[in-house]
Amino acid sequence: MSVSASVKPNLIVRIAAWCVVVFLMAPIPIIILVSFSSAQYLTFPPPGFSLQWYERFLGSNEWAQSIWVSLQVAVFSAILTMVLATMAAIPMVRANFSRKSIVYAVLLAPMIIPVIITAIALYFVFAQMGLNGTVLAITIGHTIVVLPIAFVVLSSTLQGLDPRLEKAAISLGASPLAAFYHITLPLLMPGILSAGLFSFLTSFDELIIPLFLGGPATQTLAVRIWNSVVMEIEPTISAVSVFLIAMTIVVMVLASLLKRAFRWSGSGRSQQETPHA
Repeated sequence: MSVSASVKPNLIVRIAAWCVVVFLMAPIPIIILVSFSSAQYLTFPPPGFSLQWYERFLGSNEWAQSIWVSLQVAVFSAILTMVLATMAAIPMVRANFSRKSIVYAVLLAPMIIPVIITAIALYFVFAQMGLNGTVLAITIGHTIVVLPIAFVVLSSTLQGLDPRLEKAAISLGASPLAAFYHITLPLLMPGILSAGLFSFLTSFDELIIPLFLGGPATQTLAVRIWNSVVMEIEPTISAVSVFLIAMTIVVMVLASLLKRAFRWSGSGRSQQETPHA
């Protein structure tokens, strides 16, 4: 009786989980099919097969310019986020100082404040500095929005590391900087890469910040999609959506491979150091 009673709730949970997965994944095959439609408007099921919307997307200078701007902003934002989140997570986890809770609240504030409020505030600040309509302004805005989540990821990763390893290296003669570079940083690198990849994807898809801080020459891909939806709805958007889905899958696979590579390198390093011990 107890075995059957425990199996039934597990089966219900699995069925519910699969129902949620199917519900979330159902639009993706529809978007893929619509992107190959031969119709001149959005319709499902598509009346025929055609690559015209991929040709229009890949052959358009406007879409290519938007992709280039989005890549620039996403890469710069990811790098800046990784550096700032690492610099913030280490003292917040390892150090003890007064008003630590206030600093923690300030670091997490952009995650609580609506993005549109942050975008309006940055618009007026950058207007005084003449930075509106530049890649730098959008990069700073994306970094502010993504930094709290990257900080949480790195803080949880750093809390799982044993600080005695770094203290042992210092006790054996290594400087604090050398101990951090050779001990803590390699162990923290999977978390840093995860935060960077997450920042890249979030920045690439962010809409509100570039709507306020961008300009005609710095329209990101998300803004271009928004303008295309507002002005005219055509199946080119479905081809762009397939491109974004494919890019997300590639980034997630790359993140998984990088994590495995760091685990293998860590295990290989430990095996090499064992005979010397």
